Amino acid sequence: MITMDEVFLYQQIAESIRQEILTGRLRSGDRLPSMRELMKEWKCTPGTIQRAYQDLSRQGLVISRAGQGTHVAGDLPQARMESQLPLRRAALVHRAEAFLLESLTVGYSLDEARQAIDFAMDRWRVLEQAKPVPSGLNIRFSGSHDMAINWLAAHLGEIIPGAALQVNFTGSLGGLMALAEVKTELAGCHLWDAESDTYNTPFVRKLFPGKKMILTTLAFRRLGLIIKPGNPLQIRDLRDLSRPDVCFINRQTGSGTRVWLDSQLNRLNIKGEKIRGFENEKMTHSEVAQAVAEGQADVGLGVESAAMAFGLDFLFLVRERYDLVSFAALADTQPLCRLFKWLATEKGRKAISGLKGYESTETGKVELI
Repeated sequence: MITMDEVFLYQQIAESIRQEILTGRLRSGDRLPSMRELMKEWKCTPGTIQRAYQDLSRQGLVISRAGQGTHVAGDLPQARMESQLPLRRAALVHRAEAFLLESLTVGYSLDEARQAIDFAMDRWRVLEQAKPVPSGLNIRFSGSHDMAINWLAAHLGEIIPGAALQVNFTGSLGGLMALAEVKTELAGCHLWDAESDTYNTPFVRKLFPGKKMILTTLAFRRLGLIIKPGNPLQIRDLRDLSRPDVCFINRQTGSGTRVWLDSQLNRLNIKGEKIRGFENEKMTHSEVAQAVAEGQADVGLGVESAAMAFGLDFLFLVRERYDLVSFAALADTQPLCRLFKWLATEKGRKAISGLKGYESTETGKVELI
């Protein structure tokens, strides 16, 4: 006898695979996971997987052959798939509204729900990494994780109709290296140089000798220690990171945040091995804040906006400059030219200053080197 739970589960499995086909992640001829793999993933019986595959077969989406496994059909019912797009979009809106309703019911505000979605999107951008750019209006971005970059990724199509920002968070040094290797058009960095006490320019000069480069200031950000509400461990500054009762969550090597931290710890004569959790690295400020919020660590180093989004306390340490870097020759081409000009407008500066923890007094300021 088949239970309602089993019916629901096989439908879930079938819908999950169908969405993979509809979105193009699974293409004609691709082999589907084996019965054993799906049983392990969904924690179900072989019969449940068989029913899911039979359902997909009836829709003309998959073909199963003895000894050859199950594959995506070679001749997909494209017209029928396209006709279902409005329903798919409506279903997605329904799911989003269900999430909002649930969030509001338990006491979250609309702003908190939006921030949660933004951070979830942020995480998936990191996991997704770079994909081929289909349009000449699109900009490939590589560099340091930043909330303002996330905002630009979500709104570039409004600023420059038809354009999109393809984001790949690699850290500040990773972004500059990607630019040097012509794997990106735009790099984002906030690298502090101890010798000159300035940001970014010394690094760009060293990495691009003899090249004409442009640095456009995106914003000034507030960097500091992200801690639990109420600061139960009474953490005051970087010296407290070496205390045995304090667990730290770090950023990855090559990130601007890590470059600044390593320099400061060296100045204070504090070795990384003396800091509990120093080897635990995260790729983004939001992941650092999430780790503190979930109790995986007591403190992390990150931007104020990440702390605020997770309802955590923040101890300000330094005001840092975040620049967008590109080859000067590209700055006169579309769409980079339009983006840089927009940042220098009152509207652009207002958009950046509207983000918590950001200052836009020099947003759009250009330096040619």
